[in-house]
Amino acid sequence: MCKSQLIPGNRSFNREELAQLLANDRNEQDALFTLAASIKEASVGNIVYFRGLIEFSNLCSKDCLYCGIRKSNVLAQRYNLSDREIVDAALYAHQQNYASLVLQSGELESRSFTERIIRVLDTIHRETRGELRITLSLGEQSEDTYRAWNDHGAHRYLLRIETSNPELYGKLHPEDSRHGFSRRIKALASLKKIGYQTGTGVMIGLPFQTFEDLADDLLFMQDFGIDMVGMGPYIEHSETPLYAYRRQLIPLRERLYLSLRMVALLRILMPDINIAAATALQAIEKMGREKAIRVGANVIMPNITPGIYRDNYKLYDNKPCTDENAEDCTSCLQARIAMTNHAIGFGNWGDSKFFTDRMR
Repeated sequence: MCKSQLIPGNRSFNREELAQLLANDRNEQDALFTLAASIKEASVGNIVYFRGLIEFSNLCSKDCLYCGIRKSNVLAQRYNLSDREIVDAALYAHQQNYASLVLQSGELESRSFTERIIRVLDTIHRETRGELRITLSLGEQSEDTYRAWNDHGAHRYLLRIETSNPELYGKLHPEDSRHGFSRRIKALASLKKIGYQTGTGVMIGLPFQTFEDLADDLLFMQDFGIDMVGMGPYIEHSETPLYAYRRQLIPLRERLYLSLRMVALLRILMPDINIAAATALQAIEKMGREKAIRVGANVIMPNITPGIYRDNYKLYDNKPCTDENAEDCTSCLQARIAMTNHAIGFGNWGDSKFFTDRMR
């Protein structure tokens, strides 16, 4: 791979080229980051959009082998916010002029859960006069459930595939029909068909994962025509089966920079989408999210979950900022964003430009 390929205007890379760029730790990293930053500025501007994150429950029916809130983790301290607690957190986001909100929980599928989300959506929209864009991240559901939530004002949906390699996907999930790769892909397609701003993402630095797998992940997101992405480094959790493979992992700092190269390459491949700076980056390095913003990310998610619950939504070990309240998180991020020479898009929904264009 010659450096001349990392020039403005060249946004087409094949699988081999992407894998080489991901593998070359330092050789072309600066050029890659510079190109991605310039493309980001030209395409979506140096603006960061806040999405207030409410992790409202860690109850989960799934048993993913990498996740700290998997149903088989008997050491997890389970919690479930009341409807009122969720709405009050949403009102905080509205009062802070975030303009956008993410409701996230473990994966549950039932009529009562579907109806609860409808009730919460209706209440939030009523009490904020419909001024909040709402993202849901609630896992695989039926198409009818996705449609019902969309009808009640869920505008965006994040469903991470974790990997586009079906074989690797099988190593991350139990062997049963509820964890099938094809079901995940079908759910993602349903979301796009219904009209959601559709988001996905992958884990970076997994056991068994190759640079070619990550290159395929980037090409999958491009070929699918995804609107928004949340991806970040895999960080192990000590109470999960995948923890047994921790000695196969690349060092945390290498996972950080590999994740930054993934963000930069995706920005080059898909200039107009929204890319979130994952909280897991901050678990490795204090300024990890800010580094992602500098190389292509344009969304950040302040955690506005009530403080007493934060440490219990623990997908991985060493989750950052669990001892903060919502006000602390907001003021900290404002200062950090200023250090990156970006502006915060307060009062702006920050819809994916890619989505807006494809829906015309």
